[in-house]
Amino acid sequence: MVAPDPQLARSAVLRVFNHAQIYLFLGAAITTIGFLAACFSLLRRRFDPLLLWFALFAGLYGIRLWMNYQLLWGLGLRPPIFQRIVMAIGFLVPVPAVFFFRSLKLLGRASRLAVNLVWPVVSGLALATIVIGPRDIFQFVNNGLVTAALIVFVIEFAITGSGSRDAILIRRGLFLFVACALYDNITGIFGHYNNIEPFGLVILLASLGVVAGRRALANEQQLTLIQRELEIAQRIQLSILPSAFPHSRSFRVAARYLPMTSVAGDFYDFLLTNDHEAGLLIADVSGHGIPAALIASMVKVAAATQRAEAGRPSELLSGINNVLCGNTQSQFVTAGYVYLNASLKELRYSAAAHPPMLLLRNGEITEITENGLMLAAFDFADYTTRTHPIEPGDRLVLYTDGLLEAENVDGEQFGPGRLHARIRETANLSGSEAADQIISSVQGWSSTQNDDLTILLCDYMTDTRSIDR
Repeated sequence: MVAPDPQLARSAVLRVFNHAQIYLFLGAAITTIGFLAACFSLLRRRFDPLLLWFALFAGLYGIRLWMNYQLLWGLGLRPPIFQRIVMAIGFLVPVPAVFFFRSLKLLGRASRLAVNLVWPVVSGLALATIVIGPRDIFQFVNNGLVTAALIVFVIEFAITGSGSRDAILIRRGLFLFVACALYDNITGIFGHYNNIEPFGLVILLASLGVVAGRRALANEQQLTLIQRELEIAQRIQLSILPSAFPHSRSFRVAARYLPMTSVAGDFYDFLLTNDHEAGLLIADVSGHGIPAALIASMVKVAAATQRAEAGRPSELLSGINNVLCGNTQSQFVTAGYVYLNASLKELRYSAAAHPPMLLLRNGEITEITENGLMLAAFDFADYTTRTHPIEPGDRLVLYTDGLLEAENVDGEQFGPGRLHARIRETANLSGSEAADQIISSVQGWSSTQNDDLTILLCDYMTDTRSIDR
C-alpha cells in the first residue's frame, strides 16, 4: 500500500479552500445576519414575525451554503447523515422566505396560492430526505415548485407597478436574485456553472433586511407612541378618581383601586360629602383597557348630572342609565350606590347588577342587596332603594367583582367566603390598613390579575376622629 503524499494532500486542501473560501465567508456572514436578526427579534418588547422569518431564512440559507462548501465535502468526505441534513435544509430554505413575504402583505392572489402550495410540499420533502435519504425525484419536485413560485412572484411584482417603497426595494432585490439563479442554470447546461446565486441572495437579503428593519423601527415607534398615550390616559383616568374622602365628623372612607392594565373600567366617586351625609358610588364597566376607561369617564359625567338625586339612590341610578343608554357601544356597567345619613342613622342602597354591599357590625357581616338591571343596556330598566339602619362602629364595604373572581393556580376563585373572612379579620384595623390587607390577600391568592380590583371601606364614626387618609 502506497502512503499518501503529504504535499499532494496539502495542495488538494488549498485548492479546495481557494475555490470555496468566498462561499464559506458568505455562508458565515449570512448565518451571522440571521442570528443577529433573531436576537433583535427576541429582545424587542413586542414579537415581530417579520424579523423571525427573515432570521430563519438567512440562517437556513447561510448554513446550507457553508455546509455545501466546507473542506470535508470538497475532499470527497460526505457522511450520509450529514448529506441528508444538508439536502433537508436546502428544501426548507423557501419556507421562511414565503412566510416573510406573506407577513409583508405584498402577495397577490396567485402568489398566496403558490405559497400555500410550496411550503407544505418542501417541508414534506425535507422530512422524507431525513427519513429515507436523498432521491433525485425530491430535488426535481423542489426545483420545479420553487422555480414556478419565483416566476409567479416576479410576474405579480412586475404587474403591480411601482407600489410602496418597500415593494420597490424588494422587487429589485428579487429580480436580481432570480436573474443570478437563471444565469447559473443556463450556464450550467453548457458545463460552465459559476454559482453566482449566493451573491444575488446577499443583495436580496440586504433589501429584505432593510424592509424588515424599517418595519420593526416603525412598529417600535408606534409602540412607543401608544405607550406614551397610555401613560397620558392613565394620568387622566386617575385624575377623575377622588384622591381622598373629604373631612367628615361622621364618616371615614378608604379607597383602593388597582387596575389590571394601564387604564381600566373600574370607577368610584363621592357624590355627597359633609359632616352628616355621604354618597358613595362604585361602578365596573365590562371589558378592559381604553374602551372601558372611556366609558368609566362617561359614568363620572353621568353621575355628576344626577347629584341632585344623591339622597335617592334608585332615582340616581335611573338617571345615570338614561344618560348612558345608546352611548356605550354595547358595553354595560354594573354599579352600586349608597347614601348614608348620620342624623337619621340609616343608609339607602340601590345597585345595578353589582355584587352586594357588605355591612360589618360586631364581627358579623350582612349582605345588603337591592339589584336592578345593569346600566347602559336597557332604557326601560327600573331600580329600587333599600333602607337599612346604621349604628356607630359599622363598617360598609363596596367592591367590584374582580375581588371575588380572582383565581388561584387551580382555578378556584377567592369568593365571598374568603372576602367576608378577611373583612372580619381586619375589623380592628383602620379602614386604610384593612383595605390594604384585603387587596394583598386577593393578590396573594391570585396567580395572575385578570380583572381590576377596587374596594371602598366606609366607617360610621363613634367620635370626631380625623379622617383616615
